[in-house]
Amino acid sequence: MNKGEFVDILAEKTETTKKDSKEALDSTLEVITEALEDGKEVLFVGFGKFEPRARSATERLNPQTGEVIDVPAKVVPKFKAGKPLKEIVKENLDPV
Repeated sequence: MNKGEFVDILAEKTETTKKDSKEALDSTLEVITEALEDGKEVLFVGFGKFEPRARSATERLNPQTGEVIDVPAKVVPKFKAGKPLKEIVKENLDPV
C-alpha cells in the first residue's frame, strides 16, 4: 500500500475528504519525525514504538575487493511493533 492508497482508505474510514486525510497523515508523520529528531521516542500502546537508535562505528569487508571499510557511528530511526500488532499479523498471514 502506498501513501495515496492509505489516504484514500483513511478518508473513507473517517468520513472526511482526501485532502483533510492527507493533511492529517502529513501532520502525524511530521510530529513523529520531529520527536525522533529531538531524540524522543513515540509510543502508540498496542501498535508500536518509534525511537532513535544509536549504532556504533564498525569495520566491514567489501565482498568484491576484500577491502576493509570503516562505517561511522550513526543514529537511525527504529520501529518496534507492539505485541497486539504482532499477534494480528501472525494470525492473519501465512509464513512464506
